Amino acid sequence: MSGTGVTSRGAESVSLPTDLPVRLYMRALRQYQKLIDLKRFTQEKVAAGKDEDRWRGKNEGALFKRWKRATSSVETRSPAVPAPTVPTSQPSDLLKFLAINALELSAPASDALLKSRSSEWFQLSGHPGSLAPAGPGTVWKRRAAGDHPAHNPERDAYEALAACPHMRSAIPRYYRELEYGGENFIELQDLLHGFRDPHVMDVKMGTRTFLEDEVSNARARPDLYEKMVRLDPNAPTEAEHAARAVTKLRYMQFREQCSSSAEQGFRIEAVKLPGQPPLTDLQKVREPKKLTATVARFLGNDESVRLAISTRLREIKNMFEKSDFFRKHEIVGSSIFIIYDDERVGAWLIDFGKTRRVPDDITITHREPWQQGNHEEGFLYGLDRLINTIETAKLSEATTEPDVSR
Repeated sequence: MSGTGVTSRGAESVSLPTDLPVRLYMRALRQYQKLIDLKRFTQEKVAAGKDEDRWRGKNEGALFKRWKRATSSVETRSPAVPAPTVPTSQPSDLLKFLAINALELSAPASDALLKSRSSEWFQLSGHPGSLAPAGPGTVWKRRAAGDHPAHNPERDAYEALAACPHMRSAIPRYYRELEYGGENFIELQDLLHGFRDPHVMDVKMGTRTFLEDEVSNARARPDLYEKMVRLDPNAPTEAEHAARAVTKLRYMQFREQCSSSAEQGFRIEAVKLPGQPPLTDLQKVREPKKLTATVARFLGNDESVRLAISTRLREIKNMFEKSDFFRKHEIVGSSIFIIYDDERVGAWLIDFGKTRRVPDDITITHREPWQQGNHEEGFLYGLDRLINTIETAKLSEATTEPDVSR
């Protein structure tokens, strides 16, 4: 669709009515394309059968585990807002209808849409502005600024994993790559959609969260020394203090050691509890006792939640270990996103912007210590310890705010 500002794979062309302003044509076309895409995705979902059903029962290896809390309170639900009636005649009539409604809908999301979803959507962590709700059930994720125009590692990873029978249920559903306003995005399943005021935790995985080529330059840098001193004046060695400079590798490893990444293979990036703002200053929670206390508070003194999350993470680990994709790729800087409310729990692998294929002569275990050139990132090492932390947390002790001091 030239001139619309939005392009996507497999876009259909339609004839524009001539009695509406051009700006509304463009918005109408975007909405029309979304309906086309929705129809296509729905058809694919039906054709896939029960294997792709997103709402299977607990005993069927479900993406969501269902249960009812014994002490859940009755919530007051606001009355549903009826959806406007959509014309069922020709595409031009539909475009006119969508153009009128496009005054309150834009891409990726208007203020009206954000306000209507403010109780269920938020960006928990990551670069501010990298995610935006695109509509009910989907989000747009902006392409990383440093990526080469012809190379999109995150898109490639999602497309490969979506085609992998072992991994497709462990990631958000991937829809498409698109361009809007001169920028590139991928459209993904909105993992928060359908949950009501949930508990949410973002856990960054691995003992190494930087790429090897990011630290290949051995030149000592004064700016990194200054950053290190601001974080911890006692961190530099005597030689580094004398030179007033450190290498990128030294600085990045120092950053990993400030959190639990280096020792535990995971760090808690952020936590959101019902009715409270997100806690986003948890990266310095690194001691095992503090990690366990933070996890226990997230679990909310509920054994059924603990069991459901533990089971799901073990499923993800088993899928990971069976996947050919992970045998051939280092998974750097990815996270596990965990959500639950009074009825459901889900966990997914997210963030593949630093996923890279390893050389053919390299075999990685995702558990061995990293050395320059071996491409180990400690993902499974960290997942083993995350599962153990969840399974051993003493829920009765989860009564206070987590201590984020080192």
